[in-house]
Amino acid sequence: MGGELYSVTGSAAGAALTMVDIFLERRFDSPMTADEFLSDADQAAGCFDLYRVDWRLSMLGADGQNCICWFSGTDAESVRLAMRTNGVDASAAWSGTIHDAPDKSDDEMAGANVIVTRRFDTPVTLDEIQAIEDGGVHCLEMRRVTFMRTFFSLDRRRMLCLYEAPDAESVREAQREAGMPVDAVWPFTRLDSKLARGAA
Repeated sequence: MGGELYSVTGSAAGAALTMVDIFLERRFDSPMTADEFLSDADQAAGCFDLYRVDWRLSMLGADGQNCICWFSGTDAESVRLAMRTNGVDASAAWSGTIHDAPDKSDDEMAGANVIVTRRFDTPVTLDEIQAIEDGGVHCLEMRRVTFMRTFFSLDRRRMLCLYEAPDAESVREAQREAGMPVDAVWPFTRLDSKLARGAA
């Protein structure tokens, strides 16, 4: 649990840079295929290197229009600059922390296939939201929905939660029955740099 920090080699002077986790929620005007997305990501690799941005993972919605990208970088502005150089508006990028379900392997984490986005008018605590979900855990279990990971914004007004489930409707119903705050629920395909290199 908690935010992950990454250390990378810094400037020529050898200084170490502390990297933070940054998230970008995107909406495409026209549906994008996974191959198209990966091709674009591969072309952006040079800019990512220039601004010391590490593309960790993207979650492309089944509709090809919703997408969430996870980066690590020195700050959110480095991601904005790298994306802007590639013609992408990343003004809405935000920094956050990562909170994983306990005792899950990397392979199990990779099974997440549905995302829930949450927005809050006033800042919340992770414990407040966790308490609601814990109180309705039977709703998730009944629908075979398993929590995997949460991305939580530093301003405490945004939350992205990943689940493994039979389908998005199972997650939607479980969240409703548990009384969880929900902005949107959608299934996604996991995309990362390994796949981008394979598509190049």
